[in-house]
Amino acid sequence: MRARPAIAALADRQARLDGILRDLGGVVVAFSGGVDSAYLLAAAHDVLGARCVAATAVSPSLAEDELAIADRIAAGLGVRHEHVRTREFEDPRYLQNDAHRCYFCKRALFEALGPLAREWGIPYLVYGANVDDRGDYRPGMRAATEFAVRAPLLEAGFGKADVRALARARGLEVWDKPAAPCLASRLPYGTPVTVTALAQIEASERVLRGLGFRDVRVRHHGREARVEVPAAEIPHLQAVFEQVRVALGDLGFATVRIASDGLRSGRFSAGLAAAAPPPAGGSSR
Repeated sequence: MRARPAIAALADRQARLDGILRDLGGVVVAFSGGVDSAYLLAAAHDVLGARCVAATAVSPSLAEDELAIADRIAAGLGVRHEHVRTREFEDPRYLQNDAHRCYFCKRALFEALGPLAREWGIPYLVYGANVDDRGDYRPGMRAATEFAVRAPLLEAGFGKADVRALARARGLEVWDKPAAPCLASRLPYGTPVTVTALAQIEASERVLRGLGFRDVRVRHHGREARVEVPAAEIPHLQAVFEQVRVALGDLGFATVRIASDGLRSGRFSAGLAAAAPPPAGGSSR
């Protein structure tokens, strides 16, 4: 992690962010409970008060522990928080789990939030993309563009380090929270997304967190689970491996392996930045 951003630069970006939010006049924040959307929510509530609403997509791809964090943060900020049931599991294009899965997931989210925002009298949807996200494979950003969803952090020039620094200063509990992509990201592309597989992943990762691993992925390869933790924590994982193997075996995995190269966020999407775009929008339902 690079050095803490200069105070003056952060102040300038914060002023730009406040101005963007003020001009929007009212926002529904797509709120995952991660640090980016949490800080965006806090900043939006500071500027817009009751004209800021948090909305968290609820589906089998969201771990219950992540929803609990989102609930806690929104309550602490005093922000109205809505749980929105999304319908990506009704879309066979999402379930087939090709390289565009995230695109169809985000479409389902924005399709659900748009009518609700109009019902609530809120003019804009916003989400927590920042400038660092532009270098990653993020097909969901295309969906945001198609639905005219704004990214105030990105527009104001915030990078991840900026967000973490300001979230820490604000006292948000998630300021140093590891990235927590949806449970479906643990399935290799081409492996269909199923509720059963996601439940196995969620329960397995809860086992690992209970053993002290904050940042963990359990990659689902059919009957085999591959456990990823940061490289520095592999010795600890090896020390408790028998306990992990038994627990994950009870959850249905015949084989449990440790990823020898450690945790790699976006392991399955590496090299996909130039992938062909998904078919033009439209619903399959």
